[in-house]
Amino acid sequence: MALDRLNGNDNWKKAATLEFDQLIDYKTFIDKGHVRIAIIPPGYKKIRVHLVFDVKHDGLHKVRCVADGHLTNVPIDSVYSGVVSLRGLRIMIFTATLNLLEIWATDVGNAYLEAMTKEKVYIIAGPKFGPKLEGHVLLIFKALYGLQSSGKQWHERFSDCLRAEGFTPCKAEPDIWIRPSQDRSHHEMVAVYVDNLAIGMKDPEAFLKVLTHKYNFKLKGSGPIKFHLGCNFSKDPDGTVYMAPKQYIKRTVKQYKSMIGLKPKTKVTSPLAKNNHPEIDDSPLLEQEEGIRKYQSLIGSRQWAVTLGRFDIATAVMTLSSFRALPRVGHLDQAKRIVSYLYQYNKEAKLLRFRVHEPDLSDVVVPEYDWSTTTYGNVQEDIPKDIPTPLGNPVVMVSYIDANLLHDLLVTGRSVTGILHFMNGTLIDWYSKKIPTVETATYGAEYASARACVEQLVDLRNTLRYLGVPVRETSFMFGDNESVVNSSIQPHAKLHKRHNALSFHRVREAIASRKYAFVHIAGENNPADIVSKPWSYDQVWHMIKSIMFLSGNTVNGPARGDRVWSPGNV
Repeated sequence: MALDRLNGNDNWKKAATLEFDQLIDYKTFIDKGHVRIAIIPPGYKKIRVHLVFDVKHDGLHKVRCVADGHLTNVPIDSVYSGVVSLRGLRIMIFTATLNLLEIWATDVGNAYLEAMTKEKVYIIAGPKFGPKLEGHVLLIFKALYGLQSSGKQWHERFSDCLRAEGFTPCKAEPDIWIRPSQDRSHHEMVAVYVDNLAIGMKDPEAFLKVLTHKYNFKLKGSGPIKFHLGCNFSKDPDGTVYMAPKQYIKRTVKQYKSMIGLKPKTKVTSPLAKNNHPEIDDSPLLEQEEGIRKYQSLIGSRQWAVTLGRFDIATAVMTLSSFRALPRVGHLDQAKRIVSYLYQYNKEAKLLRFRVHEPDLSDVVVPEYDWSTTTYGNVQEDIPKDIPTPLGNPVVMVSYIDANLLHDLLVTGRSVTGILHFMNGTLIDWYSKKIPTVETATYGAEYASARACVEQLVDLRNTLRYLGVPVRETSFMFGDNESVVNSSIQPHAKLHKRHNALSFHRVREAIASRKYAFVHIAGENNPADIVSKPWSYDQVWHMIKSIMFLSGNTVNGPARGDRVWSPGNV
C-alpha cells in the first residue's frame, strides 16, 4: 500500500482485492464460523497463509495467497506435478510446424484452485479476508498454492480432462498429450507445464472453447504462441517459426547492471577466449560471500539460458560451473564475459528456427558392408511395441559429434563431449559435458562421444515414435575424427585400446543395424565444435550464423571460401 501511495496508483490494492475475490469465487474455503464457536473436524491441523507479491514480465501486478506448506504433515505419496521438458517442447513445436499445424499458447488462471485438496488443514482468517470472515475458521477445501500436494492435485485434475477428450500421454514425454486428428493425417498435441499449455492443432481455438465452456477453466493470454516458458516466439517473413530467450536475457542483463554496477562490455565475439583454461587460473579466491553469490547467480542464470536455447554458450557455462563452490576473481571475470557476449548478440539472434525441410543427403556416401558374419550378427533395431500409429510427415535425424581432449588441463585431465542433434533442418537438442572417464588419447575421447551420441539418438528416435511421428530408417552421425569413423564402419576393424571396448562395440553394433550411418567431415565444418571447446569467432561463426542468424526455412549460409554449411550439406 505504501508503494501505491508512493507511485500515485492503486496497482497493488487492485491486485490484492482481485486475489481475495477469486479465493471466494473458487470456493477455496469452507467457513466453520467464528473461532469462538467453530467446531473443527477431527484430524485437521491449523496452519497459516501469507501473501506473495510479483510483477510479471508484461508489467502486470500479481498478489498470491499462499499456504505455509512447511507447517503441514509430510504426505506419504508423491506431491509433484510433472512438466514438459524444454526439449520436449521444442520437439512438439517442430512436429506441429512439420505438419502445418497452428501453434497456440494459453495459461490456466488460478489452476490449483480448480482441484480439491486431500490435506486436512485450516486457517483463522485475518483482516485481509474482510470483516465478514475475519476471525473465522476456514477449512482449506481447494488445492491452495503452497500446500504440498497442490501441484499433484491440479496435474491429476487436468489429466482427467485431457483423457476425456481422447488424449493420451506420450510415454517418452509424459506431459505431451497426443490424439489422432479426425482425418488421421497427423497427431494433435498439448504440451503441459503446470498451468501453461502449448497446443499444436489445425484449430486450437476450438479446443480452448472446450476447456472454457465444458470444463469452466479461466484461460489467459490465449492465442498464437508469442511468449512461453521464458522464450519469445515469432516468425520470419517467409513464415518460419523461431524461438529466442530475448526477454529473459534482457532481464538478466538488467540484473547484471544492478549487481555489478556497470553495463556489460561490447565487442565480445565469443563466450570464452579460444584455448581458455579456467582451471589453471591462479588469481585470488573470491573470499567475500557477496562475490561468491554474484558468481553463482551469473552461472545459474546462464545455465537456464542454455536450457532455453543458447547452445553457443553451453561449453563456457559447463566449464565455469565446476568452480561454483570456490571461484576465483578470474572466474568471475570469465562469467562476466559470457554476459557481455549474450548482450552483444541478443538483439540479432533469432536462435532456433523450426526448419522442417529434410536436408539433402544425396551426396553422403555410406559404404555397404556385410555384418552378418561378424560377432554382431544380424542386428535388428528394438522398436517399442506400444507406439501409436505414425501419422504426418517423416523426420530424419542428423547429429554432429566432437570431443575436446584434455579439456580440464590441470585437475582431472578429463575431456569434453559435444553433440548437436538436428531433426530435419532444426537444431532440437545439444550436449556439452565432461566425459566420465579420463581418456589419454583423442581416439578414446572421440569414441566415448560417439557412444553418447548413439545412446541419445536411440532416445530421440523412440521419443518421436511415441509421439506418433514417422522416423526415417537411417539416422546420420557426422564426426571429424577419421580413425574413429573408419573403425566404426568397417567390420574387419580391430580394437587396440581395450579400455574403449564398450564404446567401440556399442557404436559398431548400431552401425551394423543399418539404422545409423557414421560419416567423416572436415573439422572446420563440424558445428559440434561450438559445444565441445572454447572457440574463436573466425573458427565457428560461419556455422553459428547459419543456425541462429539467417532467416527463412533454410540453413544454407556462407562458410569459408566457397564452402556452404548446413545440416547434411557437409
